[in-house]
Amino acid sequence: MTEGTRVASVEEVPVASTHLFRVRDGDGEVDEAMLTKVSDGVVAYLNRCMHFRHIRIDKGDGAPMRDGELVCQNHAAMFEADSGVCTYGPCQGAVLDEVGIAERDGDVYLVDDTYEYVGDGPLDDDAGPSASESNPEWG
Repeated sequence: MTEGTRVASVEEVPVASTHLFRVRDGDGEVDEAMLTKVSDGVVAYLNRCMHFRHIRIDKGDGAPMRDGELVCQNHAAMFEADSGVCTYGPCQGAVLDEVGIAERDGDVYLVDDTYEYVGDGPLDDDAGPSASESNPEWG
């Protein structure tokens, strides 16, 4: 782990939703990650439902939350915000891909050596996984 790159202030991370940022992996692929507050700080996950990984949990305006769980609007899968474990839905038992972050002096830093910080906010509509298309496998 490195000292990291500043992603956002802790204050910018909503209490009952998510804050998006973009990362690049070692293969040069850019993806979205999301920050969310939990009881002991902030956590980050890739913004991909574990049921169908091309589906975003946060579609660009913050992921919905219910009772401390992130809710995928496509198929109602629910993920514990603090652990990323799916507790309900078609991918029950799966775990969101965590992104390593650290909190220091009121700011959140990307410290995961797997990813490089690209910028704040969602991907452009034509640059990443589908946010609004329904899955063709679901009837």
